[in-house]
Amino acid sequence: MLSSRERQRVPNVTFRTRQNNQWVDVTTDQLFSGKTVVVFSLPGAFTPTCSSTHLPGYNDLAKVFKDNGVDEIICISVNDAFVMNEWAKSQEAANLTLIPDGNGEFTDGMGMLVDKADLGFGHRSWRYSMLVKDGVVEKMFVEPDEPGDPFKVSDAETMLSYINAEAVKPKSVSLFTKVGCPFCARAKTMLQEHGLDYEEIVLNQKISSRALRAVTGATTVPQVFIDGELIGDSEALSAYLGA
Repeated sequence: MLSSRERQRVPNVTFRTRQNNQWVDVTTDQLFSGKTVVVFSLPGAFTPTCSSTHLPGYNDLAKVFKDNGVDEIICISVNDAFVMNEWAKSQEAANLTLIPDGNGEFTDGMGMLVDKADLGFGHRSWRYSMLVKDGVVEKMFVEPDEPGDPFKVSDAETMLSYINAEAVKPKSVSLFTKVGCPFCARAKTMLQEHGLDYEEIVLNQKISSRALRAVTGATTVPQVFIDGELIGDSEALSAYLGA
């Protein structure tokens, strides 16, 4: 039975990490001492739910967590340092610290090491999240002990709601652009000036003008979406922002 370790200290472990092509030992004291830290742990780098939802959720909300008193967000997985570093690059997870628990020592100490031999994974972490203050676990969200890979409570939204249910979440912004488009550059400048992070989708051979027309009904760029609503081109964005 997977149990919570609330009000207990995190295990005392030294992690073997790779930084600038060198081995660097990182201790739990360095990660947690004197800090407020959110940790989320998952079965493995590059796996579907971990890559599509779990990690991106925390990466996207990292600034909101920090505005609400969190010093660092750490992802721990029973993978080696090389795999975790490559996963961080592929996910563009600049807002997170990915820590390799290659031998599973930390995960075992948390009581979250489980047998995934049926998937060919060996021993991996059960999915959970926790809020740690100065090395002591204040709150844990452990996924239910049921078959498969449940993902119901360890997500970023649940953790943020625990920390501050009234926290203001960032708007989700995407824009279609073309290389060399001055109107696209203007749109990006306006978004930056208003402190809005955005995902840029550049039209190319893989993402064509036909795709743009199918999604937006327009053939010109930029085309901006905010929280799922099509705002339109740079002029429409200017009006929306009151710029």
